[in-house]
Amino acid sequence: MELIYRLIGDVQIISLVGSLSGADITAIRQKVLERIQDYSPYVIIDLHSLHFVDARGLSLLISALKVAQQREGDVLLLNPTPEVRALIELTRLQHTFSIYADEEAALAYYTQTLYQAT
Repeated sequence: MELIYRLIGDVQIISLVGSLSGADITAIRQKVLERIQDYSPYVIIDLHSLHFVDARGLSLLISALKVAQQREGDVLLLNPTPEVRALIELTRLQHTFSIYADEEAALAYYTQTLYQAT
């Protein structure tokens, strides 16, 4: 599992590459939550290179959302693979997360949200 971080203004994009499952989850969860706490609660999690996710991986996404919301932010999901999208829909998490097909649209959501907050 590889994590790639980018910061665009006040929004951080965290790309998950590989599989989000198994023993790696604890370390990955810690890294993601630290990023939210240390950098910005406005997060886009890019799933286009995530090939597999299990229940523990989904719990990481939920934990990230809770921490971001506690800091008055949000977590958006970006471009999940068909397999990952199927699991998100099976668990009905599409009602919990906003899911975007492209980065520009997700960034536009945050631009509008941050603009309205000021």
